[in-house]
Amino acid sequence: QVQLVESGGGLVQAGGSLRLSCAASGRTFSSLAMSWFRQAPGKEREFVALISRSGGITDYAGSVKGRFTISRDNAKNTMYMQMNSLKPEDTAVYSCAATEGVVRASPYGYDYWGRGTQVTVSS
Repeated sequence: QVQLVESGGGLVQAGGSLRLSCAASGRTFSSLAMSWFRQAPGKEREFVALISRSGGITDYAGSVKGRFTISRDNAKNTMYMQMNSLKPEDTAVYSCAATEGVVRASPYGYDYWGRGTQVTVSS
C-alpha cells in the first residue's frame, strides 16, 4: 500500500507562484510513475502533468505547458510541481496519483491517490 500526501497549496494572486509537493510512503518510490491532476468545482478531474519513474520523461497538459514544471526526488520519496504565472483558471484541488503500471494522462488506471491540496488564484 502507498500513502500520498500533498502539500504546498494556498491562496496566491494571478501571476504568482506556488510549489506543490507529494510525499510518498509505503513502497519503493522509484517503482512508481506519478502524475498531478486537478479538479475545479463543478468540473471533471483533469490531467496536469506526469513524470516517469526515473524522472527522465515528463508531459504536460497544454493549458500549463511552459508555466508548470514537474519533478521528483527519488531519494526523498517526493514529487514536486513548480507552478509559475498562475491564472485564476488554475484554481482547483490538486491531487497526486501513482501507478505501478503505465503512466497516462487519464485518471483511470492509477493505483494510489492523495487527498489533494487546494490552490486558489485570485485575479
